[in-house]
Amino acid sequence: MSRTTIVALYAPADRPERFEKALDAGADAVIVDLEDAVTASRKTEARAALPTFAAQWHARGERAPAVQVRVNGVGSFAHDADLTALAELPAAFGVRLPKTQSAEDVATIRAALPGREVHALLESAISIERAFEIARSGVSSIATGEADLRAELGVPAGPEGEVGLAWSRSRIVNAAAAAGIRAPLMAVFADVTDLEGLEASCRAGRALGFAGRTAVHPRQLEVIRRIFTPSAAEITRAQGIVDRVKSAAADGTGAFVLDDGTFIDIAMVRAAERVLGARGNPPGGMPQAGP
Repeated sequence: MSRTTIVALYAPADRPERFEKALDAGADAVIVDLEDAVTASRKTEARAALPTFAAQWHARGERAPAVQVRVNGVGSFAHDADLTALAELPAAFGVRLPKTQSAEDVATIRAALPGREVHALLESAISIERAFEIARSGVSSIATGEADLRAELGVPAGPEGEVGLAWSRSRIVNAAAAAGIRAPLMAVFADVTDLEGLEASCRAGRALGFAGRTAVHPRQLEVIRRIFTPSAAEITRAQGIVDRVKSAAADGTGAFVLDDGTFIDIAMVRAAERVLGARGNPPGGMPQAGP
């Protein structure tokens, strides 16, 4: 997905009756799930439904969200069949790779499906330790898969366990920045009825440097987008910084100072550019291949 993604919505691949709703929900990206949302007995049916999803996506043209397909992990019984099915889908459909353990896992996917974006999910303690290695392996993004990670770390489910995930979350934000890839999206917030808890978690995630979040239900989208989209005041200030730098360069001024007396350095300019880049997109817009 080359454009800004603030919120991505999961859709189980074995529920084709939900495809239209997922595509029209207003998410920046839809993640078609062949993994956890699909029982072992329905993997074949889920793969068989992928062309239906692709046709519905294509029919939306410029209104279509970006798409990732979450395959089953490397070494799992369904993995090879998932890759074969994905190879028949539009090249703009990225690969969401669960349970990524190493850069070698990413290399396997890139060799099997060249030219597609790969989005790696880090769901174990060892993968978090290898976050930078994975982030610079050619992926377009990294993210945590927190259900498995909570279980391995002994972190409680729900809001009580948020503090126990803070280090792992910060680790992948730092790894992504160090590798020069986009800031991560947060993992799903499992309780779709607790919108207050979702908001609090999103605010904490934004403070850590996350760029958005994945969702499992359309009702979560508005909260996620509202928290992760820069406010009007933030956008105005960021635009003022960028404009001041441009005008100073044009008239040969060496000092970069805002009207409130704040001196501008390169770090502030980069932060302002990130804010302006995170304004988000109106839902829709055909995704382009590439980072």
